Amino acid sequence: MAGFTDYEAHDAVGLAALVARGETTPEEVLEAAVERVDARDGIVNAVTNRLYDYGRQAIADGLPDGPLKGVPYLLKDLGASLAGCPTTRGCRFFEDVVPAEDSEHVRRLKRAGMVIFGRTNTCELGLSLTCEPQLHGATKNPWDPARISGGSSGGAAAAVGARMLPAAHASDGFGSIRAPAACCGLVGLKPTRGRNTMAPYLGEGSGGLSTEHAVTLSVRDSAAILDATRGPGAGDPYSATPPARPFLAEVGADPGRLRVAFTTRTPNGAPVEAEARRVLEETATLAADLGHHVEEADPAIDGGAVVPTFLTLMGVNTVVNLSSHPSAGRAAREDEVERITWLTAKLGEAASSADYVRATQTMHRLGRQMAAFHRDHDLLLTPGLATGTAVKLGWLDMMMEDVDEYWRRVFHFSPFTVWFNLTGQPAVMLPIGESAGGLPVAVQAVAPYGDEATLFRFAAQLESARPWFGRKPAMVRETA
Repeated sequence: MAGFTDYEAHDAVGLAALVARGETTPEEVLEAAVERVDARDGIVNAVTNRLYDYGRQAIADGLPDGPLKGVPYLLKDLGASLAGCPTTRGCRFFEDVVPAEDSEHVRRLKRAGMVIFGRTNTCELGLSLTCEPQLHGATKNPWDPARISGGSSGGAAAAVGARMLPAAHASDGFGSIRAPAACCGLVGLKPTRGRNTMAPYLGEGSGGLSTEHAVTLSVRDSAAILDATRGPGAGDPYSATPPARPFLAEVGADPGRLRVAFTTRTPNGAPVEAEARRVLEETATLAADLGHHVEEADPAIDGGAVVPTFLTLMGVNTVVNLSSHPSAGRAAREDEVERITWLTAKLGEAASSADYVRATQTMHRLGRQMAAFHRDHDLLLTPGLATGTAVKLGWLDMMMEDVDEYWRRVFHFSPFTVWFNLTGQPAVMLPIGESAGGLPVAVQAVAPYGDEATLFRFAAQLESARPWFGRKPAMVRETA
């Protein structure tokens, strides 16, 4: 490609360093990103709204002198409100919604100097671990276009996996950062509940299940972006304890001798494929080789309560979401949303107020059970996806008629992610392995509530021992 030909050799922190040293300009970096979106998005369908002139104008107006100055960034089309830009939530009912102001998360990204230049595809209302909305069409995996990119942040993951840019905004309510990261060979951190504010629109997402952050090529990018966005907003109902020092300072720091547990036991009894087990065991062996105490240990939690508790919380929140159009003055009709969205809302309508309170209390009990486990273990490792690799497009179909079968498939694909949305713990997907066919296979690392610092130290250590930055899908090489 013409222009800034060294663009793909750098992560976000690296690009910001080049800009700071005057070795390139924000204009050159943005145009390199734009060129790659134009060349590659036709293959994966990741970017639903190209805001190139918005990014160019931000640069012309003068970017803040922040730590990520000049780094191009795409926002997921769910949350992350951008004033004057439609936020469709991947749903026809919300297609005409245009926020009047930026969310606090977006303000902080801008203050860090990041250049927003588009929005990425998401499934309807974030209710899937694939990204195949009727509104914008399916996003495809850059490693294999016949497979899913994951969801709900599938557009973000496909864009970063296709090396259009080094990092993109994402959010996670039951695995929607981590599953796409696992599918597309990326780092995907779900931060601690309350680490990032949802001001000014929400106090919490989906009853505390959901949080915003990013999918990234490198561990240090995840840390740097979290440093830029973390902290409470005005009126937040709660927030996570502030870190002792910047998260970026933890990347490369000595983690010490950690007590690392690993498990392949799923909370819902879903089977784990051989490649997922193999990569987890290889990672556990690597951790031991790096000097950590490693043992297989299954947390004593009410595993059978995980999925039912999630479905109660998500069902009721879906009822509320379908009534949240800022100007329609009514709830969505059945013909304005996808079948699974409608049926999940029906599950919510069938739940009583007491059911919702009991689900909240069960969520908190699971958190206490995991806190007890972490008294003896600094980290827990699990497979990324029970299937090992991304499944085929069409298998997680939000137009299917059987809502129970739909959610069964979701949590047989990714049983290890929703667990930590309920407990609120930080959890990160690391693209440390690959399948016999060359597809990414991830491992998830989980830390105690509020302890992203240990995750960043450990994740960076694994990244250094088994680098993944140089792995690229064939489509990237073919469109270079």
